[in-house]
Amino acid sequence: MADIPHYDVAVIGYGPTGVTAANLLGQMGLKVVVVERTSDIYRRARAISTDEEVLRIWQQTGLAEGLQADMLAGGTATFVDAHSKPFFELTPVSHGSGHPPQQFIYQPALKKVLRAGVERFPNVDVRLEHECLRVLQDAYGVELMLADLSADAFARVRASYVIAADGGSSPTRAQLGIGYQGRTYAERWVVIDTEVLQEWPGHDRLRFHCNPARPTVDCPTPLGHHRWEFPVRDDEDESELITDGAIWRVLNDQGIDDTQVKILRATVYSHHVRFADRWRVGRVFLAGDAAHAMPPWIGQGMSAGVRDVANLCWKLGAVLDGGLPESILETYQTERLPHVREVTDRAVKVGRLITQHHPALAALRDRFFRIAMRVPGVPEWLRDHRWIPDAFHPHGLLATPTAIKSTAAGWLIPQPWVLDAKGNRERLDDVLGARWTILHLGTADSWPGWRNAGVPAVRLAPPGSTPASGTVVDLDATLLRWMRAKGATVLALRPDSVVYATAGPHTNLAPPPPGLTARPDLLSRNGVLA
Repeated sequence: MADIPHYDVAVIGYGPTGVTAANLLGQMGLKVVVVERTSDIYRRARAISTDEEVLRIWQQTGLAEGLQADMLAGGTATFVDAHSKPFFELTPVSHGSGHPPQQFIYQPALKKVLRAGVERFPNVDVRLEHECLRVLQDAYGVELMLADLSADAFARVRASYVIAADGGSSPTRAQLGIGYQGRTYAERWVVIDTEVLQEWPGHDRLRFHCNPARPTVDCPTPLGHHRWEFPVRDDEDESELITDGAIWRVLNDQGIDDTQVKILRATVYSHHVRFADRWRVGRVFLAGDAAHAMPPWIGQGMSAGVRDVANLCWKLGAVLDGGLPESILETYQTERLPHVREVTDRAVKVGRLITQHHPALAALRDRFFRIAMRVPGVPEWLRDHRWIPDAFHPHGLLATPTAIKSTAAGWLIPQPWVLDAKGNRERLDDVLGARWTILHLGTADSWPGWRNAGVPAVRLAPPGSTPASGTVVDLDATLLRWMRAKGATVLALRPDSVVYATAGPHTNLAPPPPGLTARPDLLSRNGVLA
């Protein structure tokens, strides 16, 4: 095996999930090989939106600003009846991750920025036009048999671990014999992507046309694009529906003509609700659509995959560096699956709201929401209980499993703007870096075990405080208020900014996970806390 290249991690698939994994792993300095069957970026836009927590993940890779330059901030989502009269509106609000709460994307542009990010890392070997034919595991790693489709040749590589992000039809999942349980909806949907030639009133707003005769999604996308989606009726021929004549009939019904948009493409696809039986077999992990599939109603399919690899990659890095035992990798599915299931459940419910085909039930739905939206407190409740569930882990890599959301343990903390030790205004994650950190409100303590493991302690100071070494100033008290509401004066943060353990004024901080050794070279991006 001496002549077979060996990598720390092999990533199969180079879509948003795989390319995010390559960026995260590459930034850690790990040796990575990426295997992708195609030669170029897939030009058809699939995903059309993302959220603040995913942008926070991309912030870790240093790409958030470049990505947002090609995005369109989401505004109010409007649900309209068969007569195009609104009966319900929902405006996204920030939940404290330091980025706009919703962003519309143009997926080819997003992939271009993410792939350019990978090119920064000489330790990442990207093999386009390669297909993984086989994965074989042993006690020391995984051997991948690759077909070089451009040269009609074969090659073998080895990796300590494999992330299979190779889509809903994942060949890797099939090789491993993992079931993919769930359902595929019988109703098929037509997707129309267009180029905007002339803007019209409401062109930049998301609208759900909840017409029982023809439910339609009317969605803005950035860089001069717009999308419509509608279901194929039982009496319709889907191949005819993607012809120009049929597409223009649908767009004309929406008040759109050929002076306003140019049709780029139309396709038909199915909605799925599926979950892999297992997300891990030995050293191979499933991520993204290979692990789960959901309907598109709340725009979380791509985002769920990005969340998967954000959870997995830092754990793989810790194991490969010897900072934590391999047993922590079992927490990947434990932490991610409940959130994915809850997101999927909400997507299904929103889909039912939009696609009610029975006229009488649709009329009842419209009336119910019009009345409910006039009840004091209901609009605010709907605003605050967003479509996307909170980033909270009741079980997993925590000092103590908890289902109590009133405490800080298990939560992804808010990310405020802070002043670092040099007085620079930065986002908190950029100052702390992707490493274990003790964040506290008072005087530094010894915190036995944590300091011995090399974990730095950082004081969170209130607005108006003077910047100092080992201190960050919370400029608008966002995180200070959150900690006080949770009764916390000390937080032990994981590298993904999830609270591993918490302490209050009269409680002690739990010890670190067994075997933890913090990497001394994982400094903050600007290095001011070292």
